[in-house]
Amino acid sequence: MKSRIDELLARIAALQDELEGEYRNTREEWARRKADLADEFARQQRRYKTGLFRFLIRSRLLVILTAPVIYAGWVPFLLMDLFVSVYQAVCFPIYRIPRVRRADYIVFDRADLPYLNIIEKFNCFYCSYGNGVAAYTREVAARTEQYWCPIKHARRVKAAHDHYPKFFDYGDAEAFQQGLNRLRRQYDDERRD
Repeated sequence: MKSRIDELLARIAALQDELEGEYRNTREEWARRKADLADEFARQQRRYKTGLFRFLIRSRLLVILTAPVIYAGWVPFLLMDLFVSVYQAVCFPIYRIPRVRRADYIVFDRADLPYLNIIEKFNCFYCSYGNGVAAYTREVAARTEQYWCPIKHARRVKAAHDHYPKFFDYGDAEAFQQGLNRLRRQYDDERRD
């Protein structure tokens, strides 16, 4: 009887090994197909790529001549990025405000697109950085405003930041005085979560 059980257990182990081998083969086949599809997708996208020479020929002269003006923006963007990063590193721990993750706002992924030429990729890199620094700066400023001056404006603000709806109404001194510390403590609650 023992030998029959041992025989069945050996067959079960062999079947499990065989099943695992089939799963492994299926995963490997799927990975190959996925890679083939990705290569085909990239080939299809490369068909839409405009060559560098053609891109420059098709560009208007005034657009090319204004490029140095646009690219001069690197300096203020870099300085703003540096200032905001240092500012929140120094001040936010003192105010107990959670730090803003820079990587959530400054994203560089467009360079992977096969249909962009080198100038288009550089432009996408520049725009990603500029808009990312602006969004990062806005979030740091919004958290600072919530801490120091969470009062809505008398006039409507176009495209107010996400923290703005929690602010106190303009002219409501009582709500401001009673709620300021509660609003500041919200950061403590968020940090605990």
